[in-house]
Amino acid sequence: MKFCPICGGMMKKQGNKYVCSSCGYTEDVTAENTVSRKIIIPANDREAIIVDTGERPLPKTRIRCPKCGNMEAYYTVMQTRSADEPETRIYICTKCGYTWREY
Repeated sequence: MKFCPICGGMMKKQGNKYVCSSCGYTEDVTAENTVSRKIIIPANDREAIIVDTGERPLPKTRIRCPKCGNMEAYYTVMQTRSADEPETRIYICTKCGYTWREY
């Protein structure tokens, strides 16, 4: 998900551009800010959670990868449990591609 740097509104992808739904600001889609992967995260006793990052840009954060120790990962947030529970944060290591989640 991408947010407008001008007004903070949510931007939607239209062709090769992101367009702000509030103020109309546009920005080109570049390879530097996109991750193109499909990640399948098994959920205990339920169907797998599929995070299709397609061509959406994912933000980065400083967190230690439990597999390789790298200190940078992409992340996304999903509501995987009932609405009164906190969101699940899903991380993807920028170095080794390892995926993990945090409740």
